Amino acid sequence: MPDRILSSSAALAEALHEEMERDETIFIVGEDLVAHAGIFGQFKGIPEKFPGRIIDTPISETCIAGCGLGAAMTGMRPLVDFHFSDFVTCGMDELCNQAAKIRYMFGGQVKLPMVVWCPDGAGLRAAAQHSQSLESWFVHMPGLKVVIPSEPADVKGLIKAAIRDDDPVMFFQHKKLFAKEGPVPEEEYVIPLGQAAVKREGKDVSLLCYGSGYYLCVEAAEKLAGDGIEAEVVDLRTLKPLDMDTVAVSIQKTHRAVVVHEACRTGGFGSELAARIQDELFDELDAPVKRVGAKDFPIPFSPPMEDFVLPNVSDVLKAVHAVTYR
Repeated sequence: MPDRILSSSAALAEALHEEMERDETIFIVGEDLVAHAGIFGQFKGIPEKFPGRIIDTPISETCIAGCGLGAAMTGMRPLVDFHFSDFVTCGMDELCNQAAKIRYMFGGQVKLPMVVWCPDGAGLRAAAQHSQSLESWFVHMPGLKVVIPSEPADVKGLIKAAIRDDDPVMFFQHKKLFAKEGPVPEEEYVIPLGQAAVKREGKDVSLLCYGSGYYLCVEAAEKLAGDGIEAEVVDLRTLKPLDMDTVAVSIQKTHRAVVVHEACRTGGFGSELAARIQDELFDELDAPVKRVGAKDFPIPFSPPMEDFVLPNVSDVLKAVHAVTYR
């Protein structure tokens, strides 16, 4: 039977319905959830089917993160909704000083099964305070896991894994991709955290990506094929834990790598991945690792300026031609 075509919003909603039906300790907490079922429709049907298990809070990310933290410590499995990833700045103490450290500080005697759901990314003309990609902050924080899906099937399989995990998971989902459609299996499945996917085979260069960067790489790979360059597209899916084995196998085949993400290039995850590749796989490289990311500016509100700041397919093509010398 062929897979169904669902949007990322529908895939997420379906996963949450299935998980909440399976486990009564799962609940959702955040701002304006019950009346609107989430600003991207991701909680559609949940207020009606699971009354009392999707909870509206005051407009306070400190409160939301704190509620999730306390509930997770006492045996519940909360999904904390931050509306926009930019707002994590208001809950950083709860996330980074508490959630990330408690299992270690308690000697493993408590679990902290909390998912922090963060719609991120630009492209919706939402300006500087509603458009950031902040994943590298949390990759830097020991004790947190970081998940960033691209396709709808990954959204469903990864949110299930995140909910079932006993550690706090930062789950970033690009706002512009909620309406993106793709095949989603009908049967039950879970994608383990820390498992990348080779989504296009190639022999000339490895395009290492996640989230919105995946779609830039797919489009770039199509164009490169016309130039006789076979690009391999590796969707990392989770940044922490990182599937370095899949990255290594790809680079051992292609001997060249370009890392693509929407976050700012300086200090972005591409910096960490490039450093690890050159540390662990230097003898496999025939060219320096290239990074593609946004320019180091706050995201502008002006559409032409936002487009100028964000990475695009031409940036990926330029980087590939630089490492393949063609």
